[in-house]
Amino acid sequence: MAKNERDGQTPYSGIANTKHYKQAIRHLQIELVKVQRHVVETGSKILIVFEGRDTAGKDGTIRRFVKYLNPRETRVVALAKPSVQELSQWYFQRYVKHLPSAGEMVFFNRSWYNRAGVEKVMGFCSDDEYEEFMTTVPYFEQMLRHAGIHLFKYYLDIDRHEQETRLEARRDNPLKQWKMSAMDGVALAHWDDYSLARNQMFLRTSSPESPWIIVKADNKKLARINLIQHFLMQLEYPGKKHDILHPDPDIVFPFLEDDLHNGRIAP
Repeated sequence: MAKNERDGQTPYSGIANTKHYKQAIRHLQIELVKVQRHVVETGSKILIVFEGRDTAGKDGTIRRFVKYLNPRETRVVALAKPSVQELSQWYFQRYVKHLPSAGEMVFFNRSWYNRAGVEKVMGFCSDDEYEEFMTTVPYFEQMLRHAGIHLFKYYLDIDRHEQETRLEARRDNPLKQWKMSAMDGVALAHWDDYSLARNQMFLRTSSPESPWIIVKADNKKLARINLIQHFLMQLEYPGKKHDILHPDPDIVFPFLEDDLHNGRIAP
């Protein structure tokens, strides 16, 4: 994010604790409406994948994305566990039917990358199924690009202490009981296993054509602002306000192998 040379502050310094957060989000949501208008007019196909540990903030980020978008051209996909029939299908099959048509923006709250994360860690898939997925997913995403789908892959990264704090808050909040699952109870116990699975996912499925974008999400509000800014920066559309689109490279950045060792990603 661009810095003020006099005080070293960024345009959104301290925003997570001030009224300016709502103002910043509103400005970005106006830009998102412009994007959707352009997507509809041009027949573009936008697909955004959100991954991350439990409690990383995927739900809240998606809500800020779609709040003012036209629901006729916007879909949020959050699939339940596969049925017996779906388990017998080609792995990607149940995701394909949710891909965007012309003029649509689709948001995946978790995606086919379940196989690289929870399924791998919890033993819900075999080693052969995992390996087949890791080998074939780059080709699957290549097919999506060739079909004219603009794919964005965001991983919201939080540290262990932050996840523990959020899990406790979720358990104590009667309005968030729907978010509770059996996986919450073992998330912390399998922290290291999830870290290893995440690292392998990054190493094997991030490429210049289909990169993973890491979002440091210990601060939810700054994560939302910077993620939306990053998304908007990747697109060209009429009336784009470049002056409000300066994502902080310390908060949102494309994955590089060095990030596994330099402290930019939670261990």
